[in-house]
Amino acid sequence: MLRGLRRCRIAVGTASLLIGGAGGRPSAQCRADQQQFPLAFVTGAGGTLGGSAVRALVEDGYRVVAADLTENHMKSLCDELNSAYGEQCVIPVALDVSNSQQCHQIAAKVKREWGTVSVLVNNAGVLSRAKLEATTPEEWATVMSVNVGGYFYLAREFLGGMKEQGWGRIVMTGSMAAKTGGVTAGTAYSVSKGAVHALTVSIARECAGSGVTVNAIAPAYVRTPMITENHTDSQIQDIVSQIPVGRLCEPEEFGHVVKFLVSPLAGFITGEIIDQNGGMHMD
Repeated sequence: MLRGLRRCRIAVGTASLLIGGAGGRPSAQCRADQQQFPLAFVTGAGGTLGGSAVRALVEDGYRVVAADLTENHMKSLCDELNSAYGEQCVIPVALDVSNSQQCHQIAAKVKREWGTVSVLVNNAGVLSRAKLEATTPEEWATVMSVNVGGYFYLAREFLGGMKEQGWGRIVMTGSMAAKTGGVTAGTAYSVSKGAVHALTVSIARECAGSGVTVNAIAPAYVRTPMITENHTDSQIQDIVSQIPVGRLCEPEEFGHVVKFLVSPLAGFITGEIIDQNGGMHMD
């Protein structure tokens, strides 16, 4: 287990925040009803981006509830991190985020067994490359229920606890596709990510005075199976040729942005969509 991290207090406005040697943490008062370490909840944790977020949070001293469709999706990640950092640093749970009842049940279980969630990373998603006329009503419904519905359900479940303790972070995975209409992504995917960006701003506005920040990361062309398995080598080379920095984004870079956004010193940033696209889209 993570122990003995050097800590110091800093004052940010009227709040006293506790900074651990490995990264930012909520104050001792915020953690009074939790176990030794603050709790995070990450969806899509079995994927490349979700796994990167889990790893970054564990390195910063969080216990992480890692959610995906099945626990098997996360077995190797959980085994690795629990072996390196201590038993139950990562707690796997099976969850279909598109099912509101499952989200409610899991949220209740998490609070009952492990405490209040201080950080929510809404990351689970499905890709659709079909453009408008090729998108079936069934595909549209699936993409929207996972990419938007799941984010809404879990933010709704965990926001109250964050407000009650006076500190929280919600990070959403958006996409450059929301801003460009989708270079290679389809209509349903692009629209769903636009909705994620709007949801981010809406919740951020609602809870800005409560100590809770809500931001989104809008990545493009991260080195994940979503890219490498859905594009040929020649298509990937063509994509890279259009990225000003001249390469794909690495998963660890996504995790680093998550780590930044959940830190106490990012508390004056809320309602933002952080672009991570190598300069493909600047605004």
